[in-house]
Amino acid sequence: MKLTIRQRWLFDYLTEKIRDEGKAPSLRQVAADMGISHNAVAQLIHQLEDKGALAREGRYSRSIRILPDQEGHPRPTAARDLPIIGEITAGLPMYAQQEWDGTVTVDSSVFPGDNLFCLRIKGDSMQGAGILDGDLVVCEPRQYAQNGEIVAVLLHNEEATVKRFFLHADHIEMRPENDAYQVMRYRFNELMVQGKVVGVIRGKNAVFDGSDKA
Repeated sequence: MKLTIRQRWLFDYLTEKIRDEGKAPSLRQVAADMGISHNAVAQLIHQLEDKGALAREGRYSRSIRILPDQEGHPRPTAARDLPIIGEITAGLPMYAQQEWDGTVTVDSSVFPGDNLFCLRIKGDSMQGAGILDGDLVVCEPRQYAQNGEIVAVLLHNEEATVKRFFLHADHIEMRPENDAYQVMRYRFNELMVQGKVVGVIRGKNAVFDGSDKA
């Protein structure tokens, strides 16, 4: 069974809550903690049921049971530290430790890629994608992007931003996820893709998957 990042977050979240409190949290609490709608939570729970990760009674019941893996063992988690990059430069992000703005510990089953890094979000231009002010975005190093992907880019070799990427014949379009902000257009030599956003960390929890497919 392979879970998406958001499915894994909900599975780990429910596992911890049931272990610590003896029951699953309410739909309202899950939605608030995860920063998504009640309907989205219900869909994720249904997806976890389909993948054999949990069982429940009724459409949404707090008598959720966490199921073991196919071998009957609890599903393991393993911690890893990801660097929070203070700034990104032309080329790939700086990995020298003196350039780090600290580290964040994540579950390696949720974020298994190589050389992942984090950037802290400032502002609310991507709130429609569930990326809020103060969040850490987890990025997979990459110097290309496909249309519609959320990526971290370097503008004019000095400023980093996170937006949705769209390639056109004569320019690149970076779209925010907030109607209060305008779509920005750049010439090809004005920006460099630095990484694809593969998740978001809010507090201690991973809450978003950039590709999120069931």
